Amino acid sequence: MNRKLLVLPALLGVLAPVISGCGSSSGGSGDGGKPIVLGTTDSIELSKDNPAPLDPATSYDSAPWNIFYNTFQMLLGYPRGSTTPSPDAAKECHYTDASGLTYQCVLRDGLKFSNGDGLTAQDVKFSVDRMQKINFPTGPASLISGVTSVSAPDDTTVVFHLKAPDATFPAKLATPAAAIVDHKVYSATKPYDGLKLVGSGPYTMRDFVQGEGGTFTRNPHYRGLLKLNNSSVRLRLFDDSAKMEAALKSGAIDVMTRQLAPNQISALLDGGDQNIKLTEAPGGEARYLFLNTAAPGLRSKAVRQAIAQVIDRQAITRDVYKRTADPLYSVVPQGITSHTNSFFDTYGSPSVANARRTLRGAGITGKVPLTINFRRDNGGTMNQPEAEEIKSQLDASGLFDVTVQSEQWAAFLKAASRRQYQIFAISWLPDFPDPDNYIAPFFDKDNFLNLPYSSRKIQETILPQTRRLAERSTTSEAFQVAQQIIAQDVPLLPLWQGKQYIAARNDITGVEWALNSSTTTQFWELGRGVAG
Repeated sequence: MNRKLLVLPALLGVLAPVISGCGSSSGGSGDGGKPIVLGTTDSIELSKDNPAPLDPATSYDSAPWNIFYNTFQMLLGYPRGSTTPSPDAAKECHYTDASGLTYQCVLRDGLKFSNGDGLTAQDVKFSVDRMQKINFPTGPASLISGVTSVSAPDDTTVVFHLKAPDATFPAKLATPAAAIVDHKVYSATKPYDGLKLVGSGPYTMRDFVQGEGGTFTRNPHYRGLLKLNNSSVRLRLFDDSAKMEAALKSGAIDVMTRQLAPNQISALLDGGDQNIKLTEAPGGEARYLFLNTAAPGLRSKAVRQAIAQVIDRQAITRDVYKRTADPLYSVVPQGITSHTNSFFDTYGSPSVANARRTLRGAGITGKVPLTINFRRDNGGTMNQPEAEEIKSQLDASGLFDVTVQSEQWAAFLKAASRRQYQIFAISWLPDFPDPDNYIAPFFDKDNFLNLPYSSRKIQETILPQTRRLAERSTTSEAFQVAQQIIAQDVPLLPLWQGKQYIAARNDITGVEWALNSSTTTQFWELGRGVAG
């Protein structure tokens, strides 16, 4: 049996000048204390290159963020089905004047961390200051780089002083970049090594083992906007999506999500197992092929444009992803305000003849050697078949000679941010559903990938101007210009836009609410016999 969500949640609209709410952590579990077992092929890697994978200051990836959203608390969060931030650790937040340079939040009463330590405004200030001080190369500090300083005039009031007006700032405070950590536990200047954490979110984590997973139990100290529909969740990590599916069918796990292979999705959509339901939802995931504009062979814009003229997205989504993803022709996906098919408008359908003319016009007559690096990952991902399909297309043109190489995630991201790769692919999951979050993380001055490409118009005009606009629909024209610039200069090539899938046994409720716009699995929505 399968279920397809029929309603696409509203995109980020007007950011209200005052954000307030009461919230509650009440709610029954209805599961008799039996954990809901959730399977995933996402990996949490503890290694020399990644010694603190569960520290919000160091990790900017879907797997740890999935854990952060369930264990840490931010000032703001998202109620069910909403993409407008509401108070979580805070009880009220607002800009204090018309300049948009000062943002103030007042905390709820009686906040505590999972270890029983009290949570005050000083902890919020400590957490943001710490994120900026550590400034981990591949961490999320860039999301709060617009903060000049933070003050805590009393135990319940925190004030953010911004460099420039930013209508997206409340959404940034709702991400793990602003996760609140205990100043008695975390160092102000060093990452919190190991597979451990202390937060004030809805769940506490225990017994986490690399490659296996851990148990998340209801945090008795949590006070916030979320209602929990279970008492505990067991997260199981699988090294292969086929093993994960077998565990679901046998009843060893109750739910499975990221990553499901295309053939698994197709089979589940056909409804072959009446004990399992598959939920499909629109997704904001975007897959990009990044081109290192400072690397030999790619300094010439003509080479990058020729690659854009050869790549056949329809073939990639049809042959590799079996139509479980849609071709993407812009850095901003469909469904997000300002989306325009800038790459199709610029280059049209794939054409080897056009690519050859582009290269010859730049005086390039021989085959261009290229190397594509992809993330070697657990079963369910199609990174290798995708890279091989791109190689096949480029090689078949007779204009390129392509090599593909793989690397594990921690080393992969580190090498990419050091500009060691010529071409590499990543999937981007939005921190919040706004065009700014598909452009600024890569093309602002403090982009987390340390990309060599920059556009003065994007950095100095488009991003600052659009951040002044609380009504996000009014940013469309400016962001469309940004998309056109990116299509002309080709520092990246958008490949496809993903859908979201989650499969569960029939006795599990809340599945249709469990995935948010960032494909995070919201543990609290899952239950057994719970009318959420």
